[in-house]
Order: sequence, then structure tokens, then C-alpha cells
Amino acid sequence: MQDRGWQGKGNGELLRAAEQEFSAFVTMDANLEYQQNLGAMKLAVIVLRAKSNAYSVIEPLMPQVNEVLRSIRPGDVVHVPV
Repeated sequence: MQDRGWQGKGNGELLRAAEQEFSAFVTMDANLEYQQNLGAMKLAVIVLRAKSNAYSVIEPLMPQVNEVLRSIRPGDVVHVPV
């Protein structure tokens, strides 16, 4: 985020910036879908349901994330559980 100049942006501003460059957004913020109107975005959201954002915890979720990326559509929100 820092190399893109996105550091310090709020969720709405960050999502609007991301949808200009990406088709999917991966987050651990389970409340994001209740705080933003994601259905109106050109961006799909994948929410990781993990106990921490440590690489050792989220790395095993990546095969599931890759599977979701094959079929997710803009405006969709998909939760990937541990």
C-alpha cells in the first residue's frame, strides 16, 4: 500500500482506489461488507477468516483464495474460513 500512496486511506477511499487497478480485494476486515456498499463496486471482496495476519496463518488459505478468484464477480463478497 505504501508504494501506491494508499497508506492512511480510509476503507471507502481505499476500495475506490483498488477498483481502478484490480478486480478483487483480499482483506481480514470482516466488518467491511457492513460498512461499505460493496454491491455497487467493480470489485469483488474476499474476506479471510483467520486468527491473525501472520503469514504462517494465512498461507494455508491461499489455495481456497485462488479457487474463489476463478469464479468471484464484481460486487461479490466471499468469506474464506480457516
